[in-house]
Amino acid sequence: MSIRSARQHTLESAMEAAVEAARWAPSVHNTQPWTFSVSGEEISLKADTDRKLRVGDASGRELSISCGAALFTLRTALRCHGYEPVVRVLPDPDRPSLLATLRPGAETSPDETVRLLGEQIERRRTHRAGFAEVPVPDRLIDRLVRAAAAEGAELTPVRAPAAVDMLASLTRAAQGVQSQDRRFNLEVIRWARPPGSSRDDGVPATGYPRHAVRTDPDFPQRDYAWRHDWGGEGGAEPGLGVVALLTTAGDGREDWISAGEALQHVLLHAAAYGVSAAFHTQVLEMELLREFLRVEVCSGRYPQMIMRFGVTFDDDTAAVRRSLADVTR
Repeated sequence: MSIRSARQHTLESAMEAAVEAARWAPSVHNTQPWTFSVSGEEISLKADTDRKLRVGDASGRELSISCGAALFTLRTALRCHGYEPVVRVLPDPDRPSLLATLRPGAETSPDETVRLLGEQIERRRTHRAGFAEVPVPDRLIDRLVRAAAAEGAELTPVRAPAAVDMLASLTRAAQGVQSQDRRFNLEVIRWARPPGSSRDDGVPATGYPRHAVRTDPDFPQRDYAWRHDWGGEGGAEPGLGVVALLTTAGDGREDWISAGEALQHVLLHAAAYGVSAAFHTQVLEMELLREFLRVEVCSGRYPQMIMRFGVTFDDDTAAVRRSLADVTR
């Protein structure tokens, strides 16, 4: 094999590995709203709009955040395989579903941090209950703040009890309104997998507790079971964890993609130190409440994610992902 053909083989292997890794990115309701294509030395990341939440995410904000998380995963996997990624976001205005292109750039040697992030890509899990009464070190939270900043977003830990209580109250209010909305309920149910389902997307019945212990203050989770006795046997941990807001300066598609990149950077870094995240996006799916948060809590910045960080001993659920053949075009 010539040097040129050997290099080409190495490049192709790295790009295939990057696409394989990107399948494991987090997404709203595990919709996995993305497709990938590889042409020559370029990977294209496209939004799969058939998987968009028409009711809960009419603007496509959560879809774009999900795809941004996949983009950061692509970047990390390429670095792990020895290439510095060259990324173009929203490269073609005539192709709105094309969110980014990525090429392997200069050869590089992954440092310890990159390898650490890469090791968590398939291990990371979303948590949907309380946490153990184990404190999350302030040093780690500071590192998560820096990780978000590296992607152009801002992660703000919410420490004041009154502010935490306010966010919990808003989450409960939004959950109450959404639970009375038939269209919204039907959309959530679409992405809830019943026990024994062979589907490779959506939230599995073991992905949330059957009888969750309320946190204090209480941050409700989605009702994926919807009147069924579904759910796993965990969820007895009552800890709240550390509440945090992820925000961006702007609120366009590029900002949403950056928020997704920041989110995945934060999640992988947290997972490397045994810390999981629980998401609470109900408030952000109601424009009036989201605007209230922006003006009254986020100093004019746009809230993209509300989450809690903590330690759990219950996250042993197997993740489900679409096959590589299903996400490549």
